[in-house]
Amino acid sequence: MREIQKTKEEWQQELTGQQCFVLFEKGTERPFSHPFNDNKEEGTYVCAACETPLFTSDAKYDSGSGWPSFFQPVSSENVEEITDKSHGMTRTEVVCRKCGGHLGHVFNDGPKPTGLRYCMNGVALKFNKAE
Repeated sequence: MREIQKTKEEWQQELTGQQCFVLFEKGTERPFSHPFNDNKEEGTYVCAACETPLFTSDAKYDSGSGWPSFFQPVSSENVEEITDKSHGMTRTEVVCRKCGGHLGHVFNDGPKPTGLRYCMNGVALKFNKAE
């Protein structure tokens, strides 16, 4: 049971169509289409739907994939990893543990120290600049 539960209509009143498509219909934005891919500012990336802290700028790196990428989340308590067998492949989906919003996928081809690449949809995130 998710901590935050809203109807599709409630989310549509709070989020853009693209945010709803990615977060709650498991969509994917086009690579290189979101400004967060190139964001170099210091701060915290939070869930666009419920503002749960997900990743810090300290864990962000340029993966070349066209999506904002991180080598670790703020806390494993804030994200959930789910086996995704859609589109004829097996991947690990990453969702916000609080609201269940689809964020992206995690892969085992990232940099040290974790070797992980959390490949996130920029539209599924908001950025809180460091004070």
